[in-house]
Amino acid sequence: MKSRTPVVVAVVAATAAATVAVALAGPATAQPSTPVAPAAAAAQAASALFAARPAALQAAADEVFVQHDVISTDTLQYVPFDRTYKGLAVIGGDGVVVTDALGQVKYTSVAQSTPLGTINTTPTLSAADSLKVAKGELKTVGSVEGTKLIVLNTTGSPALAWESTIKGTSAEGPSRLTVDVDAASGKVLRTYEHVTDVAGTGTGWINGSVSLDTTLSGSTYSLKDPSIATLTCQDASTNTTFSGTDNVWGTGVGTVKETGCVDAFYSAQKEKGMLSSWLGRTGFTSSGGAWPIRVGLNDQNAYYDGTQVQIGKNTAGQWIASADVVGHEVGHGIDDNTPGGISANGTQEFVGDVFGAATEAFANNPNDPPDYQVGEEVNLVGSGPIRYMYNPSLAGDDNCYSSSTPSQEVHAAAGPGNHWFYLLAEGTAPTNGQPSSTRCSGTGALTGVGIQTATKIFYNAMLMKTSSSSYLKYRTWTLTSAKALDSTCALFNSTKAAWDAVSVPAQTADPTCTGGSTSSPTSSPTASPTTSVPAGCSGTNATDVTIPDAGAAITSAITISGCARSASATSTVAVNIVHTYRGDLKVDLVAPDGTVYALKATSSTDSADNVATTYTKNLSSEAANGAWLLKVQDIYSSDTGYINTWTLTL
Repeated sequence: MKSRTPVVVAVVAATAAATVAVALAGPATAQPSTPVAPAAAAAQAASALFAARPAALQAAADEVFVQHDVISTDTLQYVPFDRTYKGLAVIGGDGVVVTDALGQVKYTSVAQSTPLGTINTTPTLSAADSLKVAKGELKTVGSVEGTKLIVLNTTGSPALAWESTIKGTSAEGPSRLTVDVDAASGKVLRTYEHVTDVAGTGTGWINGSVSLDTTLSGSTYSLKDPSIATLTCQDASTNTTFSGTDNVWGTGVGTVKETGCVDAFYSAQKEKGMLSSWLGRTGFTSSGGAWPIRVGLNDQNAYYDGTQVQIGKNTAGQWIASADVVGHEVGHGIDDNTPGGISANGTQEFVGDVFGAATEAFANNPNDPPDYQVGEEVNLVGSGPIRYMYNPSLAGDDNCYSSSTPSQEVHAAAGPGNHWFYLLAEGTAPTNGQPSSTRCSGTGALTGVGIQTATKIFYNAMLMKTSSSSYLKYRTWTLTSAKALDSTCALFNSTKAAWDAVSVPAQTADPTCTGGSTSSPTSSPTASPTTSVPAGCSGTNATDVTIPDAGAAITSAITISGCARSASATSTVAVNIVHTYRGDLKVDLVAPDGTVYALKATSSTDSADNVATTYTKNLSSEAANGAWLLKVQDIYSSDTGYINTWTLTL
């Protein structure tokens, strides 16, 4: 143990916040007599709510609510829950309870629309006979993960069912399929495919020369993330992690698996940084973990199946591990690991595309510049990009939502969602070099809020997600999220205008917002969103900078230009520093005029790894334009690290 002089720690964590759509009229939660941590207060409030069984929960006799770990943001707390009926899991009975920091219940989001009533829980069909039916849903069956009785309530007509999860192949390729078979009639009631895929983009050489955060054990390095041990890159034929003695990886040749892993591992680590810096999320799974990424799938494809991410190749045999492909597949995993599971009713692929675009933007690699195309670098099958978020019709998909969208093939159904996200992030006529985009309905130009803010709105909406997700519910959830993130209603108006522009209709559950700007949802807001960032007022430096052990301070620069105003009173500095003892580190922000703003002090008691947080500072006395420096110094010896990435938003 090192000897350290105690000093005061100054670390401020900031993440996004959201609400859900259904206001709860129930008994007020009693205020604690002594301060209680927000997560604990939320858990207590949810328990009290379940005990009270208000009408909003659609509770019936013989039901038990099972609450899960609290998801915390800077203003609201989210408590996901499931329910059981006479001890059987109710599929479609999930939801989320939302509280403020004091434990006051604000909203509930509930998948179930009516109480279950009385259900006969004695099956007439045997488990073995149901499994025969389930196996018939696949072309070939490799293994069965299990069969259990459940109550299925995804359509509003609850039924006793046998649920089996089987692995094998379907007509489309690899499959991990959950099949629900009516326990009385033997009819297949529902199938749920865990393998979510995109027909690829990127190659093993696409990102060029990059830095990777690897793990050293003895004299052997491996493609294993030092902060998330389950994030590895492996050879798909052997499921072994790539390793070596020199910490030098890949050949730059796209047909070499190790080169494919260079791009895959780099992209996954950039997505990890994006989640931390932009969204305050510590990992891919709900517990802060990840899955192995395996390069070597013998198919023009890539997929996530709940246990891994598989990376295939293009028709030239090059491994398709670019930022938007890896970001997309990991995005499916994040979708799977937020309340409600993988998004339904035609929304799952646009969810993946949002995370792919955000990862590519955060990485900001000059060899793969940020854009809103999917598959632009690979020419997977000789036809260029496979989707265009700013104009889905270029790939034959619908730009606009209609009643037929939920029943379309899932990749084609992504069109309206991708179009909405682009209009929210960039608007109809971007000034930053991105292409213009048209609207399906309404008139007037739309002004974008920026991809970071758009991603934050969308992610916080995902924290309200239930198993009954749809385009219509995502409209409600994102409006509620935007309202919580910005009290002026500017983000709310921009989000609403984008949904209106792609013809997703208003819902009775949609919130209203009356503060700040009150412009029509069919035109752009009359005032710029105060929480969005004008073009040129934000920057990211993702170049690694080594921090010398007990040495001189080092700096990483971000030059802001084209931001002709003062910095904001609520400017943010999102920092991701990899270090094995963060208490060693003193972190400062240096303004262009040399003024130093303290972000973090050293501490002899803070022995945890890494600094991954967002600091909010009043920089309103500073001109925004100029070279800003993140200054880091390791004060004590024995532990090392580096600046991984940081983002300045003024």
